[in-house]
Amino acid sequence: MRKELEPKMEIAEKLYPQIKHLIEKYAEYCDENGDEELVEYKNLENSLHEITGKDMTKYNLSEWWEGEGLEVLSFRIALPEPNIIADITKDELLEIVEILKMPFDESDFAQNDTENDFSQMFKIYLDDYYRVLLKINFKGYKHEYFNRQKGKDGKYFEYSAGEIVEKIWGKK
Repeated sequence: MRKELEPKMEIAEKLYPQIKHLIEKYAEYCDENGDEELVEYKNLENSLHEITGKDMTKYNLSEWWEGEGLEVLSFRIALPEPNIIADITKDELLEIVEILKMPFDESDFAQNDTENDFSQMFKIYLDDYYRVLLKINFKGYKHEYFNRQKGKDGKYFEYSAGEIVEKIWGKK
C-alpha cells in the first residue's frame, strides 16, 4: 500500500503522550473539583483541537473508562485523519478491505522488524482510520457491507473481501 494511504503513526506517536496527559489532568481536576458547568471540559476540547485540528465533539473525553480506555482514546485522537486520494487503485482498495475484515488473534501482536512498539500496540485500533478513508474516497462505501447479511433464503452470510470491493468500486 502506498505511504499516503497508510495511517500516520509517527505523528500519532509524537502527539500521544501530550494528549494522554491532558486527558489525565482533566480527570484529576474533575475528581478534585467537579466540572458541572463543563468549563474545563471545553478547555480540554479546545486544547486537543489546537494540537490535532480535529473536531473533539465525536469523542467522550470525560467518561473514557466506560469505552475503550484512556490509551485507546488518546491514540484515536492523536492519529491524523486520512486524506482524500484521487487515484486509489482496485488492488489498494482490496488491501484496505482485507485489513478491515481481518480478525485479530494473539499472533498479530508478535513484534516484527518493521514495526515499533507503538505501532504494534495500536494496530488493532486502526479500523476507524480505514473506515473514514473508504468513506471519504468512495461514494459506494457502506459500513453495512462488513456486517453479516440476511439472504433471501433467510440464512446469514458475509460478503467476501472481493465482493465488498466490487460493491464499493462499482459506485465510485
